[in-house]
Amino acid sequence: MKILHIDDSPEISKVFSDVLKTKNHDFESITDGKVGLGMVLKNQYDLILLDMCMPNYNGIDFLLDLKKEKSSEIQKTVIVSSLELDEHQTEFLTKLGVKAIKQNQYRFKIF
Repeated sequence: MKILHIDDSPEISKVFSDVLKTKNHDFESITDGKVGLGMVLKNQYDLILLDMCMPNYNGIDFLLDLKKEKSSEIQKTVIVSSLELDEHQTEFLTKLGVKAIKQNQYRFKIF
Protein backbone atom coordinates (compact mmCIF):
# COMPACT_ATOMS: atom_id res chain seq x y z
CA MET A 1 0.00 0.00 0.00
CA LYS A 2 1.37 3.45 -0.92
CA ILE A 3 0.69 5.94 1.88
CA LEU A 4 1.30 9.68 2.21
CA HIS A 5 1.32 11.22 5.69
CA ILE A 6 0.99 15.01 5.96
CA ASP A 7 1.72 16.45 9.40
CA ASP A 8 3.72 19.48 10.51
CA SER A 9 5.22 17.57 13.46
CA PRO A 10 8.39 15.62 12.57
CA GLU A 11 8.03 13.59 15.78
CA ILE A 12 4.57 12.34 14.83
CA SER A 13 5.73 11.64 11.29
CA LYS A 14 8.58 9.53 12.69
CA VAL A 15 6.14 7.43 14.75
CA PHE A 16 3.91 6.79 11.72
CA SER A 17 6.92 6.02 9.57
CA ASP A 18 8.38 3.52 12.04
CA VAL A 19 5.09 1.65 12.45
CA LEU A 20 4.07 1.62 8.78
CA LYS A 21 7.48 0.49 7.57
CA THR A 22 7.27 -2.56 9.83
CA LYS A 23 4.19 -3.54 7.83
CA ASN A 24 6.13 -3.13 4.55
CA HIS A 25 4.03 -0.21 3.30
CA ASP A 26 5.49 2.25 0.80
CA PHE A 27 5.34 5.32 3.04
CA GLU A 28 6.18 8.98 2.47
CA SER A 29 5.87 11.77 5.01
CA ILE A 30 5.81 15.50 4.42
CA THR A 31 5.54 18.38 6.91
CA ASP A 32 4.06 20.96 4.51
CA GLY A 33 0.44 20.62 3.35
CA LYS A 34 0.99 22.58 0.13
CA VAL A 35 3.89 20.31 -0.84
CA GLY A 36 1.73 17.31 0.10
CA LEU A 37 -1.00 18.52 -2.24
CA GLY A 38 1.52 18.71 -5.07
CA MET A 39 2.61 15.16 -4.33
CA VAL A 40 -0.99 13.89 -4.41
CA LEU A 41 -1.60 15.66 -7.72
CA LYS A 42 1.53 14.10 -9.29
CA ASN A 43 1.56 10.64 -7.70
CA GLN A 44 -0.86 7.80 -6.99
CA TYR A 45 -1.49 7.01 -3.30
CA ASP A 46 -3.74 4.37 -1.77
CA LEU A 47 -4.13 6.31 1.48
CA ILE A 48 -3.56 9.90 2.65
CA LEU A 49 -3.17 10.47 6.40
CA LEU A 50 -3.81 14.17 7.11
CA ASP A 51 -3.30 16.37 10.14
CA MET A 52 -5.87 19.19 10.27
CA CYS A 53 -3.95 21.70 12.39
CA MET A 54 -0.91 22.91 10.45
CA PRO A 55 0.46 26.45 10.13
CA ASN A 56 -0.05 28.52 6.96
CA TYR A 57 -1.86 25.80 4.98
CA ASN A 58 -4.10 23.64 7.17
CA GLY A 59 -6.04 20.45 6.54
CA ILE A 60 -9.18 22.27 5.40
CA ASP A 61 -7.14 24.26 2.85
CA PHE A 62 -5.64 20.99 1.64
CA LEU A 63 -9.02 19.28 1.31
CA LEU A 64 -10.70 22.20 -0.47
CA ASP A 65 -7.84 22.45 -2.98
CA LEU A 66 -7.77 18.68 -3.42
CA LYS A 67 -11.53 18.65 -4.10
CA LYS A 68 -11.02 21.33 -6.75
CA GLU A 69 -7.94 19.74 -8.38
CA LYS A 70 -8.43 15.97 -7.98
CA SER A 71 -11.65 15.23 -6.11
CA SER A 72 -11.37 11.44 -6.51
CA GLU A 73 -8.49 11.44 -4.01
CA ILE A 74 -10.54 12.82 -1.09
CA GLN A 75 -12.12 9.41 -0.51
CA LYS A 76 -8.61 8.08 0.22
CA THR A 77 -8.09 10.62 3.02
CA VAL A 78 -8.16 9.77 6.71
CA ILE A 79 -7.99 12.66 9.17
CA VAL A 80 -5.58 11.86 12.00
CA SER A 81 -5.46 14.90 14.26
CA SER A 82 -5.42 16.06 17.84
CA LEU A 83 -7.64 18.97 16.83
CA GLU A 84 -11.01 18.91 18.57
CA LEU A 85 -13.69 18.85 15.88
CA ASP A 86 -17.28 19.62 16.69
CA GLU A 87 -20.30 17.94 15.09
CA HIS A 88 -20.60 20.58 12.33
CA GLN A 89 -16.92 20.34 11.39
CA THR A 90 -17.12 16.56 11.27
CA GLU A 91 -20.25 16.76 9.10
CA PHE A 92 -18.50 19.24 6.76
CA LEU A 93 -15.53 16.88 6.34
CA THR A 94 -17.83 13.94 5.70
CA LYS A 95 -19.73 15.89 3.05
CA LEU A 96 -16.41 16.74 1.40
CA GLY A 97 -15.85 13.00 1.06
CA VAL A 98 -13.33 12.29 3.83
CA LYS A 99 -13.13 8.56 4.49
CA ALA A 100 -12.57 8.61 8.27
CA ILE A 101 -11.76 10.95 11.14
CA LYS A 102 -9.67 9.88 14.15
CA GLN A 103 -9.42 12.53 16.85
CA ASN A 104 -7.37 12.93 20.00
CA GLN A 105 -5.71 9.60 19.74
CA TYR A 106 -2.48 8.46 18.17
CA ARG A 107 -3.29 4.80 18.54
CA PHE A 108 -4.27 3.56 15.15
CA LYS A 109 -4.95 0.37 13.30
CA ILE A 110 -2.50 -0.52 10.56
CA PHE A 111 -4.31 -1.29 7.32
